[in-house]
Amino acid sequence: MAGGGSGVTREPGGLRAALGGLTTRGRSFLAAGLAAAACAYLLGQAELLRVGLLLAALPLVCVLVLHRTRYRVAGSRTLAPARVPAAAESRVRLRVENVARLPTGVLMLQDRVPYVLGPRPRFVLDRVEPGGSREVSYRVRSDLRGRYPLGPLQLRLTDPFGMCELTRAFTAFDTLTVVPRVEPLPPVRLAGEAAGYGDGGHRSLALAGEDDIIPRGYRHGDDLRRVHWRSTARHGELMVRREEQPRKACCTILLDTRAVAHHGSGPDSAFEWAVAGAASTALHLLERGYAVRLLTDTGSTVPGPAGGGFAGGESSDTAGLLLDSLAVVEHSDAAGFTAAYEALREGAEGLLIAFFGALDEEQAALVGRIRRRSTIAVAFVLDGDAWSRGPGGIRLSPGGPPVAERLRMLRAAGWTALPVGPGVALADLWRAAGQSETAPAGAVPGQGGAGDTERSGADA
Repeated sequence: MAGGGSGVTREPGGLRAALGGLTTRGRSFLAAGLAAAACAYLLGQAELLRVGLLLAALPLVCVLVLHRTRYRVAGSRTLAPARVPAAAESRVRLRVENVARLPTGVLMLQDRVPYVLGPRPRFVLDRVEPGGSREVSYRVRSDLRGRYPLGPLQLRLTDPFGMCELTRAFTAFDTLTVVPRVEPLPPVRLAGEAAGYGDGGHRSLALAGEDDIIPRGYRHGDDLRRVHWRSTARHGELMVRREEQPRKACCTILLDTRAVAHHGSGPDSAFEWAVAGAASTALHLLERGYAVRLLTDTGSTVPGPAGGGFAGGESSDTAGLLLDSLAVVEHSDAAGFTAAYEALREGAEGLLIAFFGALDEEQAALVGRIRRRSTIAVAFVLDGDAWSRGPGGIRLSPGGPPVAERLRMLRAAGWTALPVGPGVALADLWRAAGQSETAPAGAVPGQGGAGDTERSGADA
C-alpha cells in the first residue's frame, strides 16, 4: 500500500482472535445467556434454558460467520505531494478495491497517522460489489519538520447485529516528509571576493598567456585546429592546446545545531529559523550554479548525490534531497565548533554562510579562525536575548551573552556578521549582507550603516 501500490488484508489470527473481537453488546449477550442457563438449571425451568441458550449462541454464531468471511480487498494510498513545507497540507487518497467474487458488507476504513498530523481518519464504506472500488481522501498538516509514517491501513469488519468486530490490516505504509519552509532570496553581490568567482558558469584559462600554454599529446577525436605546432616541432609528435577548465563556484553552509545555543522549541523557535534559513540559502545558491556543501557543528557533512555535496544546476531532485536531509536535522550535544573547524581546515575555500546560535567568547574566537580559508564569510547570529523573550518582552528563559560583543569579534575576524531577532525576514538580512561588509548591531535589516562600503564581490 505504498504510494500507488496495493495489498490484500491479512486474515485474523485464528478463532481465538475472533472471540477477542466481541463488542460490548456481544459480551453482554453472552454473559446474559450463560447467567440465564445457570439459573434455569438451578430452578429447573426449561423455558428459561432455551432463552439462555439463544442469547449465548447469537454472539458465538456471529463470531463464527465473521471469522469465516473471506474478503479479499486490495488497497492503495497516494500522497499529493509526498514532500511538503512545514504548515502546508498534503492530500492523502485511499482506494479500496474488492478483488473477490462476492460482495463485501459494510466496511469501516481507518488509516494510522501520527498525532502531530491530526486526528486518525475513519470512513464507512457501503457494500462493495465484486470488482468494484471506492475512493476516499483526507488532509494532513504539520507545523514541525520531520518524516512521518502513514499506515498501515486497517479495515474493521462487523456483523449485522453488532456483536463482533474484526480488524484486518494491510502491511505497507507511506512516509510524508515535512521539510523546512523556504523563503525566496533576492540576488545580491556579496562583498570581499575576487570578481567573477561567484559566477557558477565562470571559466578560467589554465595558462597565463600564449607562451605559457602547457600542451598535451594528441588524442583521437581532438580538433586539429587546436594543434600547437611549436610544441609539436619540439616534441616530435602532435601536441594540442588544453581547453579552458571550468571553475565551479562553491559554498559551504555551516548550521549550528548545538542544543545549548538555541532557546525554546516549536515552529517559531530560533533553531527552526536557522534550519529554514539554511534551506533557503542552499536552494538559492544551487539555483545560481553553486556547488553547495551543508555542514553542522558536529563536523558531519550532509551527503549529496555524489557523497560530498550538492552540485548546482542539477535537476529538482537535488533540492529535494537537500530538503529531505534538513527535514530530520535535530539538536546536537556538542559544546563547540571544534569538529567543524577540523572539517573546514582541510579546504573550505569559496563562500561560507553560517547560522549561529548563542556564542560564548571562546566559541566566537574559534569561529573567527574558521573564516581564514574562506574568500567570503557571512554569519547570521541569532540574538539569544531577543529570542528568549516572549510576547510583551517577558523573558521566558535565561538570555545568552550580549550579541553586540560577539558581532564585534566576528567582524574583526573578517566575517560579515548580522544579528537575527524573532520575526526578521531572511530576505532583508540577505540584502543587508550584500550592501555592506559590516552592519551595526542595531541596524535595521536591509539598510546599511554609516560605515558601509561597497566592494567587488560574488554574485549570490
